[in-house]
Amino acid sequence: MFVLGASLLAGCATVSESPVNVEPPASKAVLQQAQINIQMPAAKRYKRKIAIARFSNESNYGRALMTDQDYDRIGKQASDMLASKLIKSNKFVVFERTDLNKVIKEQSISGDAGLIGVDALIIGSVTEFGRSITGKSGFLSSTKVQTARAKVDARIVDVKTGQAFFSATGAGEANTESGEIAGYGSQADYDATLNDRAISAAISDMIDKLVSSLDERPWKTDVLEEQGGQVFISGGKEQGLKVGDLLQVMEKGAIVKSKQSGFVINLPSKKVATVKVTAFFGDNENNEGSVCEVLTGNINPAAIKNVYVEEIK
Repeated sequence: MFVLGASLLAGCATVSESPVNVEPPASKAVLQQAQINIQMPAAKRYKRKIAIARFSNESNYGRALMTDQDYDRIGKQASDMLASKLIKSNKFVVFERTDLNKVIKEQSISGDAGLIGVDALIIGSVTEFGRSITGKSGFLSSTKVQTARAKVDARIVDVKTGQAFFSATGAGEANTESGEIAGYGSQADYDATLNDRAISAAISDMIDKLVSSLDERPWKTDVLEEQGGQVFISGGKEQGLKVGDLLQVMEKGAIVKSKQSGFVINLPSKKVATVKVTAFFGDNENNEGSVCEVLTGNINPAAIKNVYVEEIK
């Protein structure tokens, strides 16, 4: 009896607690990544100035029929397509060869040569181009397929060293088909648009490789002048700079000659100062620049030609 009463009292004394939702602890990797995201600001993406120096037709196709006064209509077509795609990527300020020559001529007249400061030159060519027609004929039916194929090659050249540091190849094709059954259906004549579509496809196949290669290299620009703590650099709003952006000033390493290979080698650059963008000058991408103030370090005015400005990554 006593045992039964104790059991009843124990049952009455028990208080059921409502369950509490407990979130599982975040993994160590997630916590570390969150800490990195807090410490590291979003990387700046500045537009690079690129000039398309040459894009020619090196294939055997179209040399007699598809030419203009410069005997290179296909090459110009490829150059225009490449420039258009680079501009649409919104990552570059693009100068074509004809535009670049005009800018340099105007700068030489006005005495402002050197402000253009392109980061790289693209040199390329249409190396393969051709068309083919295939089809089948039956008792009451026939089909015809027109196909155009193109292959393009391009190199990116560092304007300061003249060295080609990247090359890429792109290929593309386009086709159209027509058919007849018992005299009814479509009869396709020569389709000239296939040439455009094949070249465009080849450029598209190549452009991602070019953009990725350029994105891997830090954005750089020239130091124009230093005056009493203010630094004037090439590049401004058109390239994506904003007031308050921080940049680092780098001094070029010495140039030495390797005894083993005989090649000239640049020793690594070193950071000499940190600057902040405070204002802009110029009215277009050809002559724009930024005014910066020195936050840390110092720049030797006598060695201004041996330094450059670089984005902080």
